[in-house]
Amino acid sequence: MTTRVTSFDVAELAGVNQSTVSRALNGDPSITDGTRTRIEEAARKLGYRVDSRAARLRTGLTATIAVVVIARAGLSVTEINPFHYSLLGNVCAAAAARGYQSLVSFQAERADLYSDFIESRQADAVVLLGTSTNDTAWEFHRHMLGRSDVACWGSPFADHRRIASDNRAGGLLATERLIKGGYRNIVFVGDLDDRQAQFRERFEGYQDALEKQGLGAGRAMNSPADTRFEQGRKSAQALIAGDEAFDALFCCCDATALGAIEELVRSGVSVPQQVGVVGFDGLGSGVHSNPPLTTIEPDFSLAGKMLVAAALGEADAGAPHRVPVRLVERSSAL
Repeated sequence: MTTRVTSFDVAELAGVNQSTVSRALNGDPSITDGTRTRIEEAARKLGYRVDSRAARLRTGLTATIAVVVIARAGLSVTEINPFHYSLLGNVCAAAAARGYQSLVSFQAERADLYSDFIESRQADAVVLLGTSTNDTAWEFHRHMLGRSDVACWGSPFADHRRIASDNRAGGLLATERLIKGGYRNIVFVGDLDDRQAQFRERFEGYQDALEKQGLGAGRAMNSPADTRFEQGRKSAQALIAGDEAFDALFCCCDATALGAIEELVRSGVSVPQQVGVVGFDGLGSGVHSNPPLTTIEPDFSLAGKMLVAAALGEADAGAPHRVPVRLVERSSAL
């Protein structure tokens, strides 16, 4: 039977007491470099590894961040918006870079809802992200919003600090790109209800660009449907059937834009020659549309870092919490 090596064995070989071994291997700055080196060499020789779980129990910290992904009710995890998967991956990467594990929880149905990760010592902090349309889930988690150990992306509520894309700047950038391509009758396609703060901000940026060019206040089109893709498809269908002229669409998100492109092409409308289309989200799937989708992309890596920093209580309450965006040129606009 193999005998388990303990910190007492390391202490005996290094010629120090056990508490010195524990302090040295846990980074205590009061340990001299010579003593630390001797202890580390003894630990390597004996094959000793620090019991990180025991260390966490002693400090009361878990070195874990819980990431709650809020999805639409009735959808499987394979149907979650790819944008949220991009955010999730970058949050986990940012946490790992800081020595934290990620505990991921997908929540959609009432029976799935759970928030006591910190109270039950499963995590030191929580990041909430996901669709703003799941009212039940957000109401369940609302008591957490605004805490210094909780960060949020996608909340439908305006009474707390949120990390978000610079939506208004992105709307301005997208619309200016369409104007540069020669389009003048540009329609915003998207849902502007009270839960969609990010879409309203994108619409405001769209209006800013139109007004700068003397093109009026613009107009919004949204045909309700079960998915963003279907909203885009049905909205394009309604525009084609309508009496008002249009030559470009700025869509609230990439999924909506992809649906609109599919319907335009199916109806014999040439994209981008007759109608230009720009989306918002920077989804990789836009590369595969026909034509490939020009879009506005947030800095996902920075978004992950900002969410982790906010969850760990490091966000400056007076600082902006907007993630910068950039134009991704493909070929759905002239």
